[in-house]
Parts: sequence; structure tokens; C-alpha cells
Amino acid sequence: MLEFTYEALPARVVFGSGSLERLPEEAARLGLRRALVLSTPGKRALAEDVARRLGERAAGIHAAAVMHVPIEVALAGRAEAARLGADGYVAIGGGTAIGLAKGIALATGLPIIAIPTTYSGSEMTPVQGITEGGLKRTTRDPRLLPKVVIYDPELTFGLPPGVSGPSGMNAMAHCVEALYAPNANPITSLMAEEGIRALGASLPLVVREPRDPEARAQALYGAWLGGAALGAIVMGLHHKLCHVLGGTFDLPHAETHTLILPHAAAYNRQAAPAAMARIARALGASNPPAALFDLARSLGAEMRLAAFGLGAADLDRAAELAAQSPYPNPAPVTREGVRALLQDAYDGRRPAG
Repeated sequence: MLEFTYEALPARVVFGSGSLERLPEEAARLGLRRALVLSTPGKRALAEDVARRLGERAAGIHAAAVMHVPIEVALAGRAEAARLGADGYVAIGGGTAIGLAKGIALATGLPIIAIPTTYSGSEMTPVQGITEGGLKRTTRDPRLLPKVVIYDPELTFGLPPGVSGPSGMNAMAHCVEALYAPNANPITSLMAEEGIRALGASLPLVVREPRDPEARAQALYGAWLGGAALGAIVMGLHHKLCHVLGGTFDLPHAETHTLILPHAAAYNRQAAPAAMARIARALGASNPPAALFDLARSLGAEMRLAAFGLGAADLDRAAELAAQSPYPNPAPVTREGVRALLQDAYDGRRPAG
């Protein structure tokens, strides 16, 4: 008998070319009068455009988001929001900017409008990661879920191929892990499989033709599905390990997800045959972990963990941290197993058939 529990996350999605034009009406719909615009320093020009569109509804710009949301950055953002009397946040950029918005909202409970310019998927989850003392810890809280997400494929046209590929593979990782989560259900699995299909078909086109509007729309659609599926399930080994590598060793977020994904899939292959069958169907491949590896490599992604400057002692430490606390995963998580996974990733070894 079919039995499952599915809790839909109450986010409003505005998707389509040129949808940034709808920002003022969406802000008005939420009743925002003093929205703080958030971005990374490199996206300040975009933040200024957003503030201009908001007009009198913009309280100011805080272009100080940093990868992995160090606690000091989150505290500074909260202080700035309080100083300006912000009644909500508009985050434009990738997971870094949206992560900062969540880091501020964690303390205030005020609403977020997210405008993604990458494929991170953070905008569709109630999950926040903050790094403190060299460790990245995650929090799940419904207040962190953006109230409105504006997906405008035109905002991704300027994303370079070297960023688009890993960002899209990061979204692919959300889909893959959603398929074998212990609380996966038919709805999240539909979204995850369709997300893998859309991303697998569109990312090679995005890398070859960065301004192809249909490819960009399909990639953003896949990223939305991945984020929505991830937001409804609990995360396993892949995300735990990437949080360790990012929070403790300051590795780049999307690139780390890209590199670890095939090896995490290989780790779980025997324990999650139904998930592997869906990945194989979505990608048209017989060996899902190898297909994920080949796709990432075809996008120009770095597939050797060694290239990020880690040493053997770092791999030992990462394996220890990843195996310290229990968390759901199809295959049992052991220090020895994770250490072997990391060695394969370190060497850039393609998963065997």
C-alpha cells in the first residue's frame, strides 16, 4: 500500500523572462515599506538596480554577503537591518546572498524576497547554514523560507560557464539526495527526477551558449525543482560532507558539491536502488554515479579534490567530522567509508560501473 507524508512549503514563485519587473508589486503585496537589499560585494550593481526598482520601499543596500555565512557577517547584517529599521529583506544573487538573508531572518522572523541569479536552490528551502569556529551548522526553521521567489532567466545570462556548470551540478545534488532521503515521497521524487532531467539536458547547452534563453530557463526550472525537493526532505551524507569541507576548510560551495556528488552517489548506490533507477532514467545512463561524473567533467568542472589544496591530514579530519554525529543516509556512514570516498574524490577517480 502506498503511504507517505508530504508537507508543502508555502512559497510563492514568480517564474519567467523579465519577471524582475514584478518586484515592486510583490513587495507591495507583502506590505514591505523598508526592505533591506542584500547581495555580495560583487553583485552591488544588481543590488542598486533592485533598490531603484523598489523606490521608497527600499531601506538601503547591504552588499556584504560572504560564502558559508560566517557568524560575524550574519551579526553585522542583523545590526544593519536594525539600524535601518528594515521590515523585510530582498536578496539578489546566489546562495551566499540568500544565506545572509536567512541568517538575519533567523533572529528577526521578517519576510524574505529572493531573486536567484544562480542555480543554488537555497531560495526554496527553510534551511540556514552559519559557520562559527570553523564548523558549519545548519538550522531548519519555516521562518527562513522566502515568502516570494522571483526567477528571471535573464538574470543568469551573465553567469560565466565556469560558474554555471558547478552551480547547476549543485542543484543536481539536491535532486539526487532528495531521491534517497528517508522521508522521500512520490511528490518530492517526481520533482527530483524531473529536475535531474531538466538540468542534465540544459547544462551542456548553458555552458556552450550562455545566452540561450530556453536553456537558461530550463536550468533555472531544474534548480527550482531541486531546491523545492531538498526543502521538503532531510539531508544525508552528500550535504553533510560538503558542509564539513566548506565550513571547516573553506572550500567553494558549488564546486565542492559538484566534485563530491558522483562519489556520494557511488557510496549509496547499493543501498538505494530505486533512487539510482530514477537517476539513470532521467540521465539516460546505465551507471548513475559515472554519468554524474562525466556530466560534471563535460561542463569543465574540476573533479580532483587535490586541486583545492587539501592534504592527507585534512581528509582524515573531514572523515572524522562527517562520521561524528548520526544522520540519515541509505548506506551506513563510517569513518573508513567516508575516508575512502574522499580519497576517490581527491584523486579525481571516475566511479566504477
